[in-house]
Amino acid sequence: MIPAWIRTRAFGLAVLSVFAATAARAQQFNSDNYLSKPAGVATIILTAGQRNDMVMTTFSLLPNWEFTAAVYIFNGDKDPLTDEGYSTSYYFKWMLHENAAKTGGVAVKAGTGLEPGYLISNVGLEDAFKTYWMNTPITLAFLDNRLSWDIMPGASYTRSYGTTQSPAWAFTYSTRLAWYPKSPKLALVGEVFGALGEGEVPPEYKTGFRWEPNQYATFALTYGQEFNGSNGAGFEIGMMLFTPPFFCITGCNPK
Repeated sequence: MIPAWIRTRAFGLAVLSVFAATAARAQQFNSDNYLSKPAGVATIILTAGQRNDMVMTTFSLLPNWEFTAAVYIFNGDKDPLTDEGYSTSYYFKWMLHENAAKTGGVAVKAGTGLEPGYLISNVGLEDAFKTYWMNTPITLAFLDNRLSWDIMPGASYTRSYGTTQSPAWAFTYSTRLAWYPKSPKLALVGEVFGALGEGEVPPEYKTGFRWEPNQYATFALTYGQEFNGSNGAGFEIGMMLFTPPFFCITGCNPK
């Protein structure tokens, strides 16, 4: 029997995706890697969870560049019949460097709006253009590529933060470790993320499984919680789907 919260949130995502997927990244993990998809590829991401739902679409319109729009729905009281607010985010990603083995590299991301892991509870409606941010995903590979480590330091600026509605800076941090014990298709994943400064966010962890059956799909099941609190993401299920190259400004070969 599928839990009620999964059925309800999945239905909400299906409805939302009708208008968001064509207008509007990474999966339910807060961390990202250095990779940019080949030019012409679109990525559609759907996540249903106890605290957050997400619809995100990324377009690789130029070689080494991705452009993303996302909608996050918040459910702070864990009641699937109510929503406490939503947030939008728009950003780009530029892959700066990739090693010769294509197992690691460096990228730069920047945009507006915040992901759920960097928002406090009871957020209400969050305007994407209240917050501006930048971070640097770095990916390192070890043990003959069986271990992949993503490190993502960054910073954010919010024009009106908290009850005082005053400007706030924050140093954001996120790191994720993926271990492929038997096959490159199945990984055990763990991550830690948070923010320090005027816009401080309590550190939170997330752990789970990621299944990559082919080049067009990735699925994940995770559980997240604050280290010193109970406002974590809880259980989440998500899928990330990749299209064949079909449109770009330059540098792709549509099929």
